[in-house]
Amino acid sequence: MIRLLRKHHRWLGVILLIVLILFSFSGIIMNHRKLVSGIGIDRKYLPRNYSYHDWNFAAVRSTEKFTNDSILVYGNIGVWLTDSLFSRFTDFNTGFPKGVDNHKISKVLKLNDSLLVAGSLFGLHIYDTTVKHWEKITLPENEENVVDLLLRNDTLLVLTRSNLFASTNYQTFKRIDLPAPAGYDNKVGLFKTLWVIHSGAIYGLAGKLVVDFVALVMVFLSIGGFIMFVNKKKLKNKEHREHKRKILKRQYQWNLKWHNRIGYLTIVLLIITTATGIFLRPPLLIPIAEAKVGKIPYTELDTPNPWHDQLRRIIYIEKEDRYIISTVEAFYYTDDHFNSMVRFEKQPPASVMGVTVLEEKGDHTLWVGSFEGLFSWNYKTDEIIDLIDNTRWIRPTKKGHPVGAHKISGYAAHIGNHPLIFDYDKGTNSTFNKEKFPAMPKEVIDKNPMPLWNVAQEIHTGRIYQFFMGDFYILVVPLTGLFTLYLNISGFIIWYKRYRKKKRIANSE
Repeated sequence: MIRLLRKHHRWLGVILLIVLILFSFSGIIMNHRKLVSGIGIDRKYLPRNYSYHDWNFAAVRSTEKFTNDSILVYGNIGVWLTDSLFSRFTDFNTGFPKGVDNHKISKVLKLNDSLLVAGSLFGLHIYDTTVKHWEKITLPENEENVVDLLLRNDTLLVLTRSNLFASTNYQTFKRIDLPAPAGYDNKVGLFKTLWVIHSGAIYGLAGKLVVDFVALVMVFLSIGGFIMFVNKKKLKNKEHREHKRKILKRQYQWNLKWHNRIGYLTIVLLIITTATGIFLRPPLLIPIAEAKVGKIPYTELDTPNPWHDQLRRIIYIEKEDRYIISTVEAFYYTDDHFNSMVRFEKQPPASVMGVTVLEEKGDHTLWVGSFEGLFSWNYKTDEIIDLIDNTRWIRPTKKGHPVGAHKISGYAAHIGNHPLIFDYDKGTNSTFNKEKFPAMPKEVIDKNPMPLWNVAQEIHTGRIYQFFMGDFYILVVPLTGLFTLYLNISGFIIWYKRYRKKKRIANSE
Protein backbone atom coordinates (compact mmCIF):
# COMPACT_ATOMS: atom_id res chain seq x y z
CA MET A 1 0.00 0.00 0.00
CA ILE A 2 2.72 2.49 1.02
CA ARG A 3 4.82 1.53 -1.99
CA LEU A 4 1.86 2.29 -4.27
CA LEU A 5 1.23 5.61 -2.53
CA ARG A 6 4.90 6.55 -2.92
CA LYS A 7 4.73 5.80 -6.64
CA HIS A 8 1.55 7.82 -7.09
CA HIS A 9 2.89 10.69 -4.97
CA ARG A 10 6.17 10.82 -6.89
CA TRP A 11 4.71 10.77 -10.40
CA LEU A 12 1.75 13.04 -9.65
CA GLY A 13 4.16 15.60 -8.23
CA VAL A 14 6.22 15.53 -11.42
CA ILE A 15 3.19 15.70 -13.73
CA LEU A 16 1.57 18.58 -11.82
CA LEU A 17 4.79 20.52 -11.20
CA ILE A 18 4.35 23.35 -13.71
CA VAL A 19 0.57 23.63 -13.24
CA LEU A 20 0.91 23.87 -9.43
CA ILE A 21 3.62 26.52 -9.67
CA LEU A 22 1.47 28.56 -12.07
CA PHE A 23 -1.58 28.17 -9.82
CA SER A 24 0.44 29.25 -6.78
CA PHE A 25 2.02 32.39 -8.23
CA SER A 26 -1.15 33.45 -10.05
CA GLY A 27 -3.06 33.11 -6.77
CA ILE A 28 -0.58 35.38 -4.99
CA ILE A 29 -0.96 38.00 -7.73
CA MET A 30 -4.75 37.81 -7.57
CA ASN A 31 -4.63 38.42 -3.82
CA HIS A 32 -3.00 41.82 -4.32
CA ARG A 33 -4.78 43.44 -7.23
CA LYS A 34 -4.14 47.05 -6.29
CA LEU A 35 -0.45 46.37 -5.78
CA VAL A 36 -0.04 45.07 -9.35
CA SER A 37 -2.64 47.34 -10.98
CA GLY A 38 0.05 49.34 -12.79
CA ILE A 39 1.49 46.31 -14.60
CA GLY A 40 0.23 45.19 -18.01
CA ILE A 41 1.26 42.37 -20.34
CA ASP A 42 1.45 43.05 -24.07
CA ARG A 43 -1.23 40.92 -25.70
CA LYS A 44 1.18 39.78 -28.43
CA TYR A 45 2.81 37.55 -25.81
CA LEU A 46 -0.50 35.86 -25.01
CA PRO A 47 -2.57 33.33 -26.99
CA ARG A 48 -4.34 34.88 -29.98
CA ASN A 49 -7.76 34.60 -28.33
CA TYR A 50 -6.71 37.36 -25.92
CA SER A 51 -6.28 39.94 -28.68
CA TYR A 52 -8.67 42.87 -29.06
CA HIS A 53 -11.00 42.83 -32.06
CA ASP A 54 -14.28 44.65 -32.69
CA TRP A 55 -14.23 46.21 -29.17
CA ASN A 56 -14.50 42.88 -27.33
CA PHE A 57 -13.46 42.05 -23.71
CA ALA A 58 -15.72 44.82 -22.32
CA ALA A 59 -13.56 47.42 -24.05
CA VAL A 60 -16.70 49.60 -24.13
CA ARG A 61 -19.31 49.55 -21.40
CA SER A 62 -21.18 52.60 -22.63
CA THR A 63 -20.93 56.17 -23.94
CA GLU A 64 -21.72 59.64 -22.59
CA LYS A 65 -22.37 62.77 -24.64
CA PHE A 66 -19.74 65.39 -23.83
CA THR A 67 -20.54 68.29 -26.18
CA ASN A 68 -22.85 68.68 -29.15
CA ASP A 69 -20.30 67.07 -31.47
CA SER A 70 -18.24 64.89 -29.14
CA ILE A 71 -18.83 61.68 -27.20
CA LEU A 72 -16.97 59.90 -24.41
CA VAL A 73 -16.46 56.17 -24.93
CA TYR A 74 -15.56 54.25 -21.76
CA GLY A 75 -15.02 50.78 -20.38
CA ASN A 76 -12.02 48.54 -19.79
CA ILE A 77 -10.01 50.75 -22.15
CA GLY A 78 -10.53 53.74 -19.86
CA VAL A 79 -12.12 56.93 -21.24
CA TRP A 80 -11.62 58.11 -24.82
CA LEU A 81 -13.00 61.23 -26.50
CA THR A 82 -14.35 60.89 -30.03
CA ASP A 83 -16.36 62.96 -32.46
CA SER A 84 -19.98 62.29 -33.40
CA LEU A 85 -18.84 60.21 -36.40
CA PHE A 86 -16.35 58.17 -34.34
CA SER A 87 -13.66 59.04 -36.87
CA ARG A 88 -10.86 59.76 -34.35
CA PHE A 89 -10.17 58.88 -30.71
CA THR A 90 -8.27 60.92 -28.14
CA ASP A 91 -6.96 59.58 -24.85
CA PHE A 92 -9.02 61.07 -22.01
CA ASN A 93 -7.37 59.33 -19.05
CA THR A 94 -5.16 62.08 -17.68
CA GLY A 95 -5.26 61.96 -13.88
CA PHE A 96 -6.05 58.27 -13.47
CA PRO A 97 -3.20 56.25 -11.92
CA LYS A 98 -0.93 54.58 -14.46
CA GLY A 99 -1.78 51.05 -15.46
CA VAL A 100 -4.66 49.72 -17.53
CA ASP A 101 -6.28 48.05 -14.49
CA ASN A 102 -6.70 51.54 -13.01
CA HIS A 103 -8.61 52.58 -16.14
CA LYS A 104 -11.47 50.09 -15.85
CA ILE A 105 -14.45 52.44 -15.89
CA SER A 106 -17.93 51.29 -14.91
CA LYS A 107 -19.75 54.59 -15.53
CA VAL A 108 -19.20 58.16 -16.72
CA LEU A 109 -21.76 60.92 -16.08
CA LYS A 110 -21.88 64.53 -17.14
CA LEU A 111 -22.87 66.55 -14.06
CA ASN A 112 -22.96 69.99 -15.72
CA ASP A 113 -21.14 71.93 -18.43
CA SER A 114 -17.84 71.86 -16.52
CA LEU A 115 -17.89 68.64 -14.48
CA LEU A 116 -17.76 64.96 -15.27
CA VAL A 117 -17.71 62.07 -12.82
CA ALA A 118 -16.38 58.54 -13.38
CA GLY A 119 -16.68 55.40 -11.31
CA SER A 120 -13.88 52.86 -11.60
CA LEU A 121 -12.56 49.67 -10.08
CA PHE A 122 -10.43 51.73 -7.72
CA GLY A 123 -12.58 54.72 -6.88
CA LEU A 124 -14.60 57.78 -7.82
CA HIS A 125 -13.05 60.53 -9.95
CA ILE A 126 -14.17 64.07 -10.87
CA TYR A 127 -13.09 65.80 -14.09
CA ASP A 128 -13.11 69.60 -14.30
CA THR A 129 -13.02 70.85 -17.88
CA THR A 130 -11.05 73.92 -16.78
CA VAL A 131 -8.11 71.84 -15.50
CA LYS A 132 -8.64 68.84 -17.81
CA HIS A 133 -7.63 66.31 -15.21
CA TRP A 134 -9.32 63.48 -13.31
CA GLU A 135 -9.11 63.87 -9.53
CA LYS A 136 -9.92 61.09 -7.07
CA ILE A 137 -12.65 61.70 -4.49
CA THR A 138 -12.47 59.75 -1.24
CA LEU A 139 -15.65 57.90 -0.34
CA PRO A 140 -16.68 57.03 3.24
CA GLU A 141 -15.51 53.71 4.69
CA ASN A 142 -12.67 53.57 2.14
CA GLU A 143 -15.01 52.16 -0.51
CA GLU A 144 -13.37 51.99 -3.93
CA ASN A 145 -15.09 49.63 -6.36
CA VAL A 146 -17.73 51.93 -7.86
CA VAL A 147 -20.19 49.93 -9.96
CA ASP A 148 -22.76 52.58 -10.97
CA LEU A 149 -23.59 56.29 -10.85
CA LEU A 150 -26.91 58.10 -10.99
CA LEU A 151 -27.70 61.82 -11.09
CA ARG A 152 -31.12 62.75 -9.79
CA ASN A 153 -31.90 66.46 -9.72
CA ASP A 154 -28.74 67.85 -8.10
CA THR A 155 -27.88 64.74 -6.10
CA LEU A 156 -25.19 62.34 -7.23
CA LEU A 157 -25.73 58.76 -6.12
CA VAL A 158 -22.69 56.50 -6.07
CA LEU A 159 -23.26 52.75 -5.89
CA THR A 160 -20.37 50.56 -4.77
CA ARG A 161 -20.47 46.79 -4.36
CA SER A 162 -21.57 47.19 -0.73
CA ASN A 163 -23.04 50.68 -0.17
CA LEU A 164 -24.93 53.62 -1.66
CA PHE A 165 -23.60 57.16 -1.14
CA ALA A 166 -25.12 60.56 -1.94
CA SER A 167 -23.72 64.06 -2.44
CA THR A 168 -24.96 67.45 -3.62
CA ASN A 169 -21.55 69.15 -3.75
CA TYR A 170 -19.80 66.20 -5.42
CA GLN A 171 -16.98 66.30 -2.89
CA THR A 172 -18.35 65.00 0.41
CA PHE A 173 -20.58 61.95 0.52
CA LYS A 174 -23.02 60.52 3.01
CA ARG A 175 -23.94 56.87 3.18
CA ILE A 176 -27.56 55.90 2.62
CA ASP A 177 -28.44 52.91 4.79
CA LEU A 178 -30.34 50.47 2.62
CA PRO A 179 -32.73 48.39 4.79
CA ALA A 180 -32.57 44.62 4.72
CA PRO A 181 -35.18 43.01 2.44
CA ALA A 182 -38.15 41.16 3.90
CA GLY A 183 -37.22 37.70 5.10
CA TYR A 184 -33.51 38.47 5.30
CA ASP A 185 -31.89 35.54 7.15
CA ASN A 186 -28.37 36.94 7.61
CA LYS A 187 -26.95 34.14 5.49
CA VAL A 188 -24.39 34.31 2.72
CA GLY A 189 -23.82 32.18 -0.36
CA LEU A 190 -21.73 29.05 0.09
CA PHE A 191 -19.81 30.02 -3.05
CA LYS A 192 -18.88 33.37 -1.52
CA THR A 193 -17.84 31.67 1.73
CA LEU A 194 -15.58 29.21 -0.07
CA TRP A 195 -14.19 32.03 -2.20
CA VAL A 196 -13.02 34.14 0.75
CA ILE A 197 -11.64 31.07 2.55
CA HIS A 198 -9.70 30.06 -0.57
CA SER A 199 -8.21 33.54 -1.03
CA GLY A 200 -7.75 34.20 2.69
CA ALA A 201 -9.85 37.37 2.42
CA ILE A 202 -12.10 35.95 5.14
CA TYR A 203 -9.56 37.43 7.59
CA GLY A 204 -8.61 40.48 5.54
CA LEU A 205 -4.99 41.18 4.63
CA ALA A 206 -3.68 38.86 7.35
CA GLY A 207 -5.67 35.98 5.89
CA LYS A 208 -4.45 36.75 2.37
CA LEU A 209 -0.85 36.70 3.56
CA VAL A 210 -1.42 33.29 5.17
CA VAL A 211 -2.76 31.93 1.87
CA ASP A 212 0.19 33.53 0.04
CA PHE A 213 2.45 31.61 2.41
CA VAL A 214 0.55 28.39 1.62
CA ALA A 215 1.10 29.08 -2.10
CA LEU A 216 4.84 29.49 -1.52
CA VAL A 217 4.84 26.25 0.48
CA MET A 218 3.19 24.54 -2.49
CA VAL A 219 5.95 25.88 -4.77
CA PHE A 220 8.65 24.75 -2.32
CA LEU A 221 7.16 21.26 -2.01
CA SER A 222 6.72 20.94 -5.78
CA ILE A 223 10.27 22.00 -6.65
CA GLY A 224 11.78 20.06 -3.74
CA GLY A 225 9.86 16.95 -4.75
CA PHE A 226 11.09 17.30 -8.34
CA ILE A 227 14.71 17.68 -7.18
CA MET A 228 14.35 14.49 -5.12
CA PHE A 229 12.86 12.71 -8.12
CA VAL A 230 15.79 13.72 -10.35
CA ASN A 231 18.44 13.03 -7.69
CA LYS A 232 17.05 9.58 -6.99
CA LYS A 233 17.29 8.76 -10.68
CA LYS A 234 20.89 10.01 -10.75
CA LEU A 235 21.86 8.05 -7.64
CA LYS A 236 20.86 4.85 -9.45
CA ASN A 237 23.53 5.62 -12.06
CA LYS A 238 26.60 3.70 -10.89
CA GLU A 239 28.88 5.65 -13.23
CA HIS A 240 28.83 8.79 -11.02
CA ARG A 241 31.97 9.31 -8.97
CA GLU A 242 31.79 8.93 -5.21
CA HIS A 243 32.18 12.68 -4.61
CA LYS A 244 29.26 13.51 -6.89
CA ARG A 245 27.17 10.74 -5.33
CA LYS A 246 27.75 12.26 -1.89
CA ILE A 247 26.60 15.68 -3.11
CA LEU A 248 23.50 14.18 -4.69
CA LYS A 249 22.75 12.22 -1.53
CA ARG A 250 23.12 15.31 0.68
CA GLN A 251 20.80 17.26 -1.61
CA TYR A 252 18.30 14.42 -1.56
CA GLN A 253 18.38 14.06 2.23
CA TRP A 254 18.09 17.84 2.80
CA ASN A 255 15.10 18.11 0.47
CA LEU A 256 13.48 15.02 1.97
CA LYS A 257 13.89 16.39 5.51
CA TRP A 258 12.33 19.77 4.75
CA HIS A 259 9.79 18.38 2.30
CA ASN A 260 8.43 16.16 5.07
CA ARG A 261 8.72 18.71 7.87
CA ILE A 262 7.09 21.62 6.06
CA GLY A 263 4.55 19.30 4.45
CA TYR A 264 3.19 17.83 7.68
CA LEU A 265 3.25 21.19 9.50
CA THR A 266 1.12 22.84 6.80
CA ILE A 267 -1.00 19.87 5.72
CA VAL A 268 -4.27 21.30 7.12
CA LEU A 269 -3.77 24.65 5.34
CA LEU A 270 -2.81 22.88 2.11
CA ILE A 271 -5.94 20.72 2.18
CA ILE A 272 -8.28 23.62 3.04
CA THR A 273 -6.86 25.84 0.29
CA THR A 274 -6.99 23.06 -2.31
CA ALA A 275 -10.44 21.74 -1.36
CA THR A 276 -12.12 25.17 -1.38
CA GLY A 277 -10.63 26.02 -4.79
CA ILE A 278 -12.16 22.94 -6.43
CA PHE A 279 -15.69 24.29 -5.89
CA LEU A 280 -15.07 27.73 -7.37
CA ARG A 281 -15.24 26.58 -10.98
CA PRO A 282 -17.68 24.38 -12.89
CA PRO A 283 -18.63 21.60 -12.79
CA LEU A 284 -18.32 21.36 -8.98
CA LEU A 285 -19.52 24.97 -8.64
CA ILE A 286 -22.96 24.08 -10.01
CA PRO A 287 -24.26 22.04 -7.01
CA ILE A 288 -23.26 24.78 -4.54
CA ALA A 289 -24.22 27.85 -6.58
CA GLU A 290 -27.61 28.34 -4.92
CA ALA A 291 -26.66 27.13 -1.42
CA LYS A 292 -26.57 29.54 1.51
CA VAL A 293 -24.85 29.19 4.87
CA GLY A 294 -24.59 31.21 8.05
CA LYS A 295 -21.93 33.90 8.26
CA ILE A 296 -18.79 32.68 10.01
CA PRO A 297 -18.43 34.77 13.21
CA TYR A 298 -15.56 37.23 13.61
CA THR A 299 -14.64 37.20 9.92
CA GLU A 300 -14.93 39.64 7.04
CA LEU A 301 -18.26 37.99 6.20
CA ASP A 302 -19.66 38.77 9.64
CA THR A 303 -20.98 42.23 8.78
CA PRO A 304 -24.33 43.80 9.73
CA ASN A 305 -24.61 45.18 6.17
CA PRO A 306 -27.11 42.90 4.34
CA TRP A 307 -25.81 44.22 0.99
CA HIS A 308 -22.13 43.51 1.53
CA ASP A 309 -20.57 42.79 -1.90
CA GLN A 310 -24.07 42.41 -3.40
CA LEU A 311 -24.92 45.67 -5.21
CA ARG A 312 -24.39 46.06 -8.96
CA ARG A 313 -26.69 48.60 -10.74
CA ILE A 314 -29.22 51.33 -9.90
CA ILE A 315 -31.86 53.18 -11.96
CA TYR A 316 -34.61 55.67 -11.13
CA ILE A 317 -38.08 55.40 -12.68
CA GLU A 318 -39.35 58.99 -12.72
CA LYS A 319 -43.02 58.24 -13.40
CA GLU A 320 -43.22 55.75 -10.56
CA ASP A 321 -41.03 57.58 -8.01
CA ARG A 322 -39.04 54.42 -7.40
CA TYR A 323 -35.51 53.13 -7.65
CA ILE A 324 -34.70 49.71 -9.05
CA ILE A 325 -31.49 48.11 -7.81
CA SER A 326 -29.91 44.95 -9.15
CA THR A 327 -27.73 42.73 -6.99
CA VAL A 328 -25.85 39.51 -7.66
CA GLU A 329 -28.95 37.59 -6.55
CA ALA A 330 -32.05 39.57 -7.54
CA PHE A 331 -33.76 42.83 -8.53
CA TYR A 332 -35.33 45.07 -5.86
CA TYR A 333 -37.35 48.27 -5.88
CA THR A 334 -37.60 50.99 -3.27
CA ASP A 335 -39.25 54.39 -2.80
CA ASP A 336 -37.72 57.86 -2.99
CA HIS A 337 -36.39 57.66 0.56
CA PHE A 338 -35.13 54.08 0.54
CA ASN A 339 -37.53 53.10 3.32
CA SER A 340 -37.78 49.48 2.17
CA MET A 341 -36.18 47.11 -0.31
CA VAL A 342 -38.77 44.90 -1.97
CA ARG A 343 -37.77 41.96 -4.12
CA PHE A 344 -39.64 41.57 -7.41
CA GLU A 345 -41.78 38.47 -7.23
CA LYS A 346 -40.46 37.23 -10.58
CA GLN A 347 -36.94 37.88 -11.80
CA PRO A 348 -35.57 38.44 -15.31
CA PRO A 349 -32.64 36.38 -16.57
CA ALA A 350 -29.37 37.80 -15.27
CA SER A 351 -25.96 36.27 -14.71
CA VAL A 352 -24.66 35.93 -11.15
CA MET A 353 -21.62 37.84 -12.39
CA GLY A 354 -23.76 40.97 -12.43
CA VAL A 355 -25.94 43.08 -14.70
CA THR A 356 -24.05 45.04 -17.35
CA VAL A 357 -27.03 46.82 -18.93
CA LEU A 358 -30.00 48.35 -17.08
CA GLU A 359 -31.92 50.80 -19.24
CA GLU A 360 -35.44 52.22 -18.84
CA LYS A 361 -37.57 51.90 -21.99
CA GLY A 362 -40.92 53.18 -20.65
CA ASP A 363 -44.22 51.40 -19.93
CA HIS A 364 -42.76 49.46 -16.97
CA THR A 365 -40.10 48.01 -19.23
CA LEU A 366 -36.37 47.67 -18.68
CA TRP A 367 -33.62 46.34 -20.90
CA VAL A 368 -31.52 43.95 -18.84
CA GLY A 369 -28.16 42.79 -20.15
CA SER A 370 -25.67 40.39 -18.63
CA PHE A 371 -23.60 37.36 -19.58
CA GLU A 372 -26.93 35.55 -20.06
CA GLY A 373 -27.95 37.84 -22.93
CA LEU A 374 -30.04 40.98 -23.52
CA PHE A 375 -33.72 40.97 -22.55
CA SER A 376 -36.69 43.31 -22.50
CA TRP A 377 -38.41 42.87 -19.13
CA ASN A 378 -41.85 44.23 -18.30
CA TYR A 379 -41.73 44.05 -14.50
CA LYS A 380 -45.50 44.63 -14.27
CA THR A 381 -46.68 41.86 -16.61
CA ASP A 382 -43.49 39.75 -16.38
CA GLU A 383 -43.28 39.52 -20.15
CA ILE A 384 -39.67 38.91 -21.18
CA ILE A 385 -38.36 39.10 -24.75
CA ASP A 386 -34.94 37.87 -25.85
CA LEU A 387 -33.85 40.90 -27.88
CA ILE A 388 -31.03 39.16 -29.73
CA ASP A 389 -32.87 36.01 -30.80
CA ASN A 390 -36.16 37.97 -31.03
CA THR A 391 -38.12 35.31 -29.15
CA ARG A 392 -40.22 35.21 -26.01
CA TRP A 393 -38.19 34.00 -23.06
CA ILE A 394 -39.64 31.15 -21.00
CA ARG A 395 -38.52 30.85 -17.42
CA PRO A 396 -36.66 27.54 -16.91
CA THR A 397 -37.73 25.18 -14.13
CA LYS A 398 -34.10 24.66 -13.08
CA LYS A 399 -31.27 27.14 -12.75
CA GLY A 400 -29.10 26.89 -15.84
CA HIS A 401 -25.54 27.77 -16.71
CA PRO A 402 -24.57 31.29 -15.49
CA VAL A 403 -23.27 32.16 -18.96
CA GLY A 404 -25.45 32.23 -22.07
CA ALA A 405 -24.72 32.29 -25.79
CA HIS A 406 -24.53 36.11 -25.78
CA LYS A 407 -22.28 37.64 -23.12
CA ILE A 408 -23.43 41.26 -23.09
CA SER A 409 -20.75 43.53 -21.65
CA GLY A 410 -21.85 46.97 -22.84
CA TYR A 411 -24.56 49.17 -24.35
CA ALA A 412 -24.44 52.51 -26.15
CA ALA A 413 -27.30 54.78 -27.14
CA HIS A 414 -25.29 57.64 -28.71
CA ILE A 415 -24.51 55.88 -31.97
CA GLY A 416 -26.67 56.61 -35.01
CA ASN A 417 -30.41 55.99 -34.70
CA HIS A 418 -30.19 52.58 -33.05
CA PRO A 419 -28.69 51.33 -29.78
CA LEU A 420 -25.53 49.26 -30.01
CA ILE A 421 -24.56 46.33 -27.81
CA PHE A 422 -21.10 44.97 -27.08
CA ASP A 423 -20.56 41.24 -26.61
CA TYR A 424 -17.65 40.22 -24.39
CA ASP A 425 -16.35 37.69 -26.93
CA LYS A 426 -17.67 39.05 -30.24
CA GLY A 427 -17.48 42.78 -29.60
CA THR A 428 -19.88 44.63 -31.90
CA ASN A 429 -20.27 41.60 -34.17
CA SER A 430 -23.89 40.83 -33.22
CA THR A 431 -27.03 40.34 -35.28
CA PHE A 432 -28.73 42.79 -32.91
CA ASN A 433 -26.64 45.75 -34.08
CA LYS A 434 -28.03 47.73 -37.00
CA GLU A 435 -25.35 50.42 -36.89
CA LYS A 436 -21.72 49.85 -37.86
CA PHE A 437 -19.14 50.84 -35.26
CA PRO A 438 -15.63 51.68 -36.53
CA ALA A 439 -12.75 49.29 -36.01
CA MET A 440 -10.63 49.69 -32.88
CA PRO A 441 -7.88 52.23 -33.59
CA LYS A 442 -4.31 50.92 -33.22
CA GLU A 443 -3.61 53.61 -30.62
CA VAL A 444 -6.41 52.32 -28.38
CA ILE A 445 -5.19 48.73 -28.72
CA ASP A 446 -1.53 49.65 -28.09
CA LYS A 447 -2.40 51.56 -24.94
CA ASN A 448 -4.41 48.71 -23.47
CA PRO A 449 -2.30 45.66 -22.70
CA MET A 450 -3.82 42.93 -20.54
CA PRO A 451 -3.55 43.74 -16.82
CA LEU A 452 -1.25 41.36 -14.96
CA TRP A 453 -4.10 40.60 -12.55
CA ASN A 454 -6.31 39.41 -15.41
CA VAL A 455 -3.51 37.28 -16.84
CA ALA A 456 -3.16 35.67 -13.40
CA GLN A 457 -6.92 35.16 -13.28
CA GLU A 458 -6.88 33.38 -16.66
CA ILE A 459 -4.15 31.07 -15.39
CA HIS A 460 -5.82 30.46 -12.03
CA THR A 461 -9.19 29.61 -13.58
CA GLY A 462 -7.63 27.42 -16.27
CA ARG A 463 -9.01 29.55 -19.12
CA ILE A 464 -5.47 30.18 -20.39
CA TYR A 465 -5.42 26.57 -21.65
CA GLN A 466 -8.56 27.00 -23.76
CA PHE A 467 -6.60 27.87 -26.92
CA PHE A 468 -5.36 24.27 -27.22
CA MET A 469 -7.81 22.33 -24.99
CA GLY A 470 -11.04 23.87 -26.24
CA ASP A 471 -14.00 23.45 -23.89
CA PHE A 472 -12.14 20.75 -21.96
CA TYR A 473 -10.19 23.53 -20.18
CA ILE A 474 -13.09 23.61 -17.73
CA LEU A 475 -11.76 20.36 -16.22
CA VAL A 476 -8.31 21.80 -15.40
CA VAL A 477 -9.27 23.26 -12.02
CA PRO A 478 -11.36 20.38 -10.63
CA LEU A 479 -9.00 17.65 -11.85
CA THR A 480 -5.87 19.47 -10.70
CA GLY A 481 -7.56 20.14 -7.37
CA LEU A 482 -8.58 16.51 -6.86
CA PHE A 483 -5.14 15.22 -7.83
CA THR A 484 -3.50 17.78 -5.55
CA LEU A 485 -5.70 16.67 -2.66
CA TYR A 486 -4.58 13.10 -3.30
CA LEU A 487 -0.99 14.35 -3.50
CA ASN A 488 -1.29 16.11 -0.12
CA ILE A 489 -3.06 13.26 1.66
CA SER A 490 -0.81 10.53 0.24
CA GLY A 491 2.27 12.54 1.22
CA PHE A 492 1.02 12.91 4.77
CA ILE A 493 0.26 9.16 5.04
CA ILE A 494 3.72 8.28 3.74
CA TRP A 495 5.35 10.65 6.24
CA TYR A 496 3.18 9.43 9.11
CA LYS A 497 3.96 5.77 8.46
CA ARG A 498 7.67 6.60 8.27
CA TYR A 499 7.43 8.68 11.46
CA ARG A 500 5.60 5.90 13.34
CA LYS A 501 8.19 3.36 12.19
CA LYS A 502 11.09 5.53 13.39
CA LYS A 503 9.32 6.10 16.72
CA ARG A 504 8.82 2.35 17.23
CA ILE A 505 12.48 1.67 16.49
CA ALA A 506 13.55 4.44 18.89
CA ASN A 507 11.30 3.10 21.66
CA SER A 508 12.61 -0.46 21.23
CA GLU A 509 16.24 0.56 21.64
